[in-house]
Amino acid sequence: QVQLVESGGGLVQAGGSLRVSCVVSGNTFRINYMGWYRQAPGKQRELVAGFTSGGSANYADSVKGRFTISRDNARNTLYLQMNSLKPDDTAVYYCNGYPSPWIAWGKGTLVTVSS
Repeated sequence: QVQLVESGGGLVQAGGSLRVSCVVSGNTFRINYMGWYRQAPGKQRELVAGFTSGGSANYADSVKGRFTISRDNARNTLYLQMNSLKPDDTAVYYCNGYPSPWIAWGKGTLVTVSS
């Protein structure tokens, strides 16, 4: 059974940076087809970024140029580097399969951006 554990969230001022991580465990699992999602208060969960089958990264328009997704296959860890953060980026961030989530959701990690 695959398990997802997100970490690295916190409180940051607008314009600041933060990196969140996701450790994938349980069975031998390749994180080539993983992505990041987020859910803001009162809103539906949305896709933020993910790796395509060709290995390139796709980003939501709202984060393009500010966020960077990366991975460490040896550590089964997915990262999301977030720069130039805005209050609208405030959300709980989750990792899951990409382009469609298929793993039981983890608890996520809360990112709060103050203005």
